[in-house]
Amino acid sequence: MNKLRLFSSAYGHLSIDVLNSSVAMILTLAATQFGLTIAQIGFGAMLYQIMAAMSQPLFGGVTDRLRGRWVGPVGVLWTAIFFATAAFMPTYPTFITCLMIGGLGSGAFHAAGMVHAATSGGSKPTTSTSIFFLGGQSGLALGPFIAGLIIAPLGLIGMPIMASFTLPAVVLMLIFMNDELPLVHKHAPVAETTRQERRHGAAALLITAFILFIMLRSGTSQGFATLLPSYFEGLGYPPAQFGLMLGVFSFAGAIGTFIGGYLGDRYDRRLIMMLSSIAAAPFAFFMLYTTGAAYYVVAVLAGLLLSMPHSILLIMTQELAPHRRGLVGGMVLGFIFASGSTLAWLQSIAATNRGLQPVLTVVAFFPLVAGLVAILLPSGRRVAPPLPMPVPAPASPASAAD
Repeated sequence: MNKLRLFSSAYGHLSIDVLNSSVAMILTLAATQFGLTIAQIGFGAMLYQIMAAMSQPLFGGVTDRLRGRWVGPVGVLWTAIFFATAAFMPTYPTFITCLMIGGLGSGAFHAAGMVHAATSGGSKPTTSTSIFFLGGQSGLALGPFIAGLIIAPLGLIGMPIMASFTLPAVVLMLIFMNDELPLVHKHAPVAETTRQERRHGAAALLITAFILFIMLRSGTSQGFATLLPSYFEGLGYPPAQFGLMLGVFSFAGAIGTFIGGYLGDRYDRRLIMMLSSIAAAPFAFFMLYTTGAAYYVVAVLAGLLLSMPHSILLIMTQELAPHRRGLVGGMVLGFIFASGSTLAWLQSIAATNRGLQPVLTVVAFFPLVAGLVAILLPSGRRVAPPLPMPVPAPASPASAAD
């Protein structure tokens, strides 16, 4: 396992997802300045996520072509620059446009970082990928909390301060995550499937099941991330406190992603996805109706269980096309974010007309349906051959002489 490369990709994931997860919080805090409704907050968050998501297949292809070099660190730096610049935009259309352009960098990083993380794991690609997403989920947890601490007292002028937090990650990635990824022959053997997987060989059924599972799961996580700031604000919580409440939920998701990846390398993946999704629903529901210490208990359990399938989904799809890991991973990860942000926007429209609590109550039970859909997914544990390790960049003549 290449620990320095894996740490760099995970740290880069943490830094960029601090910015990504703060967008809904920033829009909530800027609602008065720009005169935004709940639906407009949801629409703005969706536009940002869609730009980041829809560009991921493109940058996945670029990652495959460039064999992983430069894409990750340049993507994080790009997002940071436009995130900081958005603070100085005078109107909401120019503000959200600047953020959307910055979202392209997020798409570039996620496509490249995920492949670097998987190849760093050797014979345990699901575990190494889960560490990568542990970094991202930690960023998702910290983003709303940091935004509450910085943006609430300073206003949008605090956004450049948040953007500057990414610079150490950019430097680390330029040093440790800039070697060429290995070439994989088109006809490289794919991990063997079990008999149960062959019985689920109807492609249309499998694709439909994957799409439904992804949409229901991401619709819950993105819906909660987008609407809970407005929900908690309506209950009278100050920004720093509801930022912490969201952060606990997201950080538990980081732990759940790691646990799911660890178990996915050892046990039946379909069973993990099914049981964790079904178990997440009641805790997501009680997040809306509990206060005090009880809230933090159910938020931790909801976040942990809801995120367990994340890295498993990515590795399952990458194993189907090892010669196009960046492209396939980018497509799946892009669809996760695009479908989640679109459903979150639709939920915000419904919340404007019906109220936040009834809409979030329905959304809380999406994971239950996702768990039932998971019955149709491939069963068993894939025993994949170790992914080739990245090839170190050749030393320059000057350094060789040294």
